[in-house]
Amino acid sequence: MDQVRIGKFIAKCRKESGLTQMQLAEMLNITDRAVSKWETGKAMPDSSIMLELCGILNITVNDLLSGEVITMDDYKVNSEKLLLEMAKQKQEADKKLLALEILIGVLSMIVLLGACAVAAYVPMANWLMGCIIAAGFIVCMVGLVFAIRIEQTAGYYECAKCGHRYVPGFWSVLFAMHVNRTRFMKCPECHRYSWNKKVLSKDKNKE
Repeated sequence: MDQVRIGKFIAKCRKESGLTQMQLAEMLNITDRAVSKWETGKAMPDSSIMLELCGILNITVNDLLSGEVITMDDYKVNSEKLLLEMAKQKQEADKKLLALEILIGVLSMIVLLGACAVAAYVPMANWLMGCIIAAGFIVCMVGLVFAIRIEQTAGYYECAKCGHRYVPGFWSVLFAMHVNRTRFMKCPECHRYSWNKKVLSKDKNKE
């Protein structure tokens, strides 16, 4: 989606409706600064107020996301383009999240090993040594939980038996045997266990 194009479209529709940025903001219970960010392409309207915004500007959500008024003839084509663009953006976001997962995992282990090293080589009271190791362990566990949460939600897992792609539950990912990002889990479609690999798209034809 072209945020600058959408922003200019919002500004155009607002002016055609005879509204100032302040008036539109008051109708949506937001700040005029937020409206300004939309119109300059620096931000997008939140999904929670998108329908209300479209109602005020007398446009459809499809018009808003396209940055122009869509005719019925173009509706299907534009809807498909928007869905493809949104899927592409999700894939890019998932790639970044999976890279962040690695970083979080590495940093978590560094914190734990660092705490153990300090406790082992720096002279200190036993109680302080225990506190440092415990703190390092807690930070490491919190980091690993966040990493596993990213692993669960970013992208999909593909069943090796039937090829079904799905997002598993957190506990399924947490307790599954794994090699890198391939995990031994039960497929919700065929109900068989296999080594499910991580993929970014739900549609095989869009990879």
